[in-house]
Amino acid sequence: MSEELLLFAGSASRKLGGAIADYLDCQLGASETLRFSEGNLFVRVLENVRGRDVFLVQGTAFPANDNFMELLFWIDAFKRASAASVTAVMPYFSYAKGDKKDEPRVSIRARVCADAIEAAGVNRVITLDLHAPQVQGFFKVPVDDLYAMPILCDAIAAKGLSNLVVVAPDAGFAKKARLWSERLRAPLAIADKRRVDHSESAEVVDLIGSVEGRTALIVDDFTVSAGTIVDAARVLTEKGAASVYAAVSHGLLTATALERLESSPIERLFMTDSVETQPVTLSEKVEVVSVAALFGEAIRRIARRESVSVLFR
Repeated sequence: MSEELLLFAGSASRKLGGAIADYLDCQLGASETLRFSEGNLFVRVLENVRGRDVFLVQGTAFPANDNFMELLFWIDAFKRASAASVTAVMPYFSYAKGDKKDEPRVSIRARVCADAIEAAGVNRVITLDLHAPQVQGFFKVPVDDLYAMPILCDAIAAKGLSNLVVVAPDAGFAKKARLWSERLRAPLAIADKRRVDHSESAEVVDLIGSVEGRTALIVDDFTVSAGTIVDAARVLTEKGAASVYAAVSHGLLTATALERLESSPIERLFMTDSVETQPVTLSEKVEVVSVAALFGEAIRRIARRESVSVLFR
């Protein structure tokens, strides 16, 4: 690994940052985040970064706005401390969902956030499973959008689930779900989902494909309310699925989401550790799969000026 590399973690990603440091066999850089009584944030780098390549791990969830502002402050602090480069490692990019103007008088929030990150002085961005791949184009700097699917597939395959069928929660995720089905060597079914407002929930009304007598695996990029995957699980059970599992790249679980999950037919929800600032204690139905090695390998390759394309195969 390049001797010029320094790895830091913001307050939203201390655990993942530490796990990445373990993978890279290095120490996390010394830093601190202070929160004042009126809500202001203050970040301080506690070691010399002049002329070094800095990698900052900082998610942007729970609370999204505070953690996003902290990310901007860290980038600015490193640039003002004369770091040679700053790479923002965002395990979860909260506002990536706002990728288009799909109704009158609304903001394209992902573009606003991308502009802010660039204005703060970032040189590169590493993230995981953006809600929409075109968000990469909102940045003028390089963006590596890593895939959690292979790691989650390996964790699921290790469970030895038999007679598996992969289920996309809606037609929009069908293309990505097909990659899951190919890797797991399982057929694909597609749920027909209808969303009528911004209530963070949608109704699954039908299913394309057969799940009767099979172990169904619902796959998605993220869940917030758990409404979609729980509703899909209900439909799958009605259609004769023998058992139901779910896997998401990003689990943003609230108390309501956990209540829905606990009372649902879903036997286990697999998700990555991209979000560690959950406001609730995760239940036994949730299994967290670490993506530290994935991010660590991407950081190692970038620091060594090597290709990262092997991570997308």
